[in-house]
Amino acid sequence: MYKDIFLDFNGTIIDDLDLCVELLNVFLKEQGKKELSVDEYKHVFKFPIKQYYIDAGIDFNIESYESLAIRFIKEYQPRSMHCGLFPHLVDTVKKLKEMGIRVYILSASEQNNLLEQTNTYGITQYFDAVLGINNIHAASKVDRAINFMKDNGINPKETLFVGDTLHDKEVADAIGVNCVLVSCGHQAEDILEKSGCKVIPSVSDIFTIL
Repeated sequence: MYKDIFLDFNGTIIDDLDLCVELLNVFLKEQGKKELSVDEYKHVFKFPIKQYYIDAGIDFNIESYESLAIRFIKEYQPRSMHCGLFPHLVDTVKKLKEMGIRVYILSASEQNNLLEQTNTYGITQYFDAVLGINNIHAASKVDRAINFMKDNGINPKETLFVGDTLHDKEVADAIGVNCVLVSCGHQAEDILEKSGCKVIPSVSDIFTIL
């Protein structure tokens, strides 16, 4: 039985896939590049975000990554408040808590932006901690998780990380915990399966592997 579970946020808790595809296509259209379908997006998305932009067709000679990152957050943040949570998310977290499991959010989102989202959705109180990072360029979550686990005496062998990308598997490996991936988010199921992790449709299906 796991005692601690970390949940990724974007594409795992919040259903922001369509919004992210739309914003990418705005950038691509501005540069005269081919726009991507949702399926194409889910096959090109990756971390680091800068590489994902390159693979999607973005030309940083036309506009810098730094400029695009600022524009993305300016447009994404207010609109993300209307994306909605995945079905049964709150009930799932409540049930995990009733089972005596501590549940945290671990995200590459900037801390204040993340808290604005969780507060707007009214879910902050359901989690034992909400952990973001300190810049908008979606750097690694590894240091944030390692420090938090050390400070709170969390045993990696009794901990699970649930995310929606191969990067989440890399994070789980780096902090020494088990990983489960959900296919409802930003990467396609066939890509996620390459990780060797168990892949489930969404967080609400987590009880099938506990």
